[in-house]
Amino acid sequence: MTTGPLVPGAVNLRDVGGLPAQEGRTRAGVLYRAGQPGRLGASGRAALAGLRLRRVIDLRADEEIASAPSVFEGLGVTVQRVPLFLGSVGSFFADDVSLSELYRHIVDDAAPAVVEVVRGIVADQPVLIQCTAGKDRTGVTVALTLAAAGVDEEAVVADYARTETFLPVRRSRAVLGWLRAQHPDARNLEDLVSRSPAPVMRELLGGLSARFGSAAGYLEAHGLEPDELRELRRVLIERGESSQHSRG
Repeated sequence: MTTGPLVPGAVNLRDVGGLPAQEGRTRAGVLYRAGQPGRLGASGRAALAGLRLRRVIDLRADEEIASAPSVFEGLGVTVQRVPLFLGSVGSFFADDVSLSELYRHIVDDAAPAVVEVVRGIVADQPVLIQCTAGKDRTGVTVALTLAAAGVDEEAVVADYARTETFLPVRRSRAVLGWLRAQHPDARNLEDLVSRSPAPVMRELLGGLSARFGSAAGYLEAHGLEPDELRELRRVLIERGESSQHSRG
């Protein structure tokens, strides 16, 4: 595990390599997850270039990109737009949905988009999945991808739960204060802005297993072909390491 930020100045950018899986562990340097990188200094730009990304899958809505354009445009990286919310981002704060409700909305209403993300991962590597904070849209799609590839469920949950430790506290407080002024009676704002509780992801994966047999079954039920699933596992999983190994 790295001791410092992978890309200085980037929000919640990390490699999901080294997670234990049924047939080995996830490869390092293949799949990254992040929030919107934003303005980076010279060291951050150099570190980002050092990842040698071939594809960035941007899950943000049009209004988010308008206010914070992708830093990858024009850099020779394929930028794949896959807006993951069918409604506006603001509507989820206004409706005061819980994280569990938000995640069910993603898997139920945006399943074709989730499959499109997985196909993007299969198409090019190294690949980075990003949204604004790298917490919810990114968290759900990365979790489903890892679970479908055969990563141990508790490792998938733990990777998701780590997110809140990577979010800048000052930024989260500022966003929460701004939203609280607009929605003074909302109960779920703090969770939506800055929390990634393990039980929420465990509940989501358990629900998909009950309905579809597994995360892989969910993806196949919504159009992912068996050969695409096999290719996902090939590119993400490094064979030969026992699933008892932990991220080190």
